Amino acid sequence: MPARLYYVHDPMCSWCWAFTPMLHVLEHALPAGMAMTRLLGGLAPDTDAPMPEEMRRYVQSAWREVERRVPGTRFDFRFWEVCRPRRATYPACRAVIAARLQGEAFDRRMTRAIQEAYYLRALNPSEDETLIGLAAELGLDAVAFTRDLNSPGVRRELEDEIARSRAMGVASFPSLVLEDAQGLHDIPVNYLDSRPMVEAIRPAADL
Repeated sequence: MPARLYYVHDPMCSWCWAFTPMLHVLEHALPAGMAMTRLLGGLAPDTDAPMPEEMRRYVQSAWREVERRVPGTRFDFRFWEVCRPRRATYPACRAVIAARLQGEAFDRRMTRAIQEAYYLRALNPSEDETLIGLAAELGLDAVAFTRDLNSPGVRRELEDEIARSRAMGVASFPSLVLEDAQGLHDIPVNYLDSRPMVEAIRPAADL
């Protein structure tokens, strides 16, 4: 069985945002013939309730910690003043799946659009209106995207990807899991250097 690398993420995870540049480097450094599969892990389920003040403080402190530990990562803290935060990332995850239905390349493009909207533009990807606007900006069929965003099929796909990631033992995002003939192996995420990840992955390509 050819080895495969799984990248498990959530588009509204601040650490996933910080990992984006290194993920790009890693993908281009993978051994020839090794595929990467992206899975949505689903950080926070649907809710209409405003984010509690304690959670707001926690998330903002996490953003500051990311900025401190991963130089070059930026956040627009105006989000907390101009938006009505909800602890709900499933809508953004469904948006990635709905975009993917219009072409595999839109998985990455929608993920990036959501991250930039959330972290650089002070827009709220927990709101369908924001996600539909991003789909239009990407040149997607907005009518089809709107139809698919909350469809039963997209909801089932998200549930399946969450279940698959949990079955792999993933408990945090981002996560890298290597699957080869010997089973599943966690690959420690490195935000500053791709080489330790590549060195951990390379032996599987030789099996």
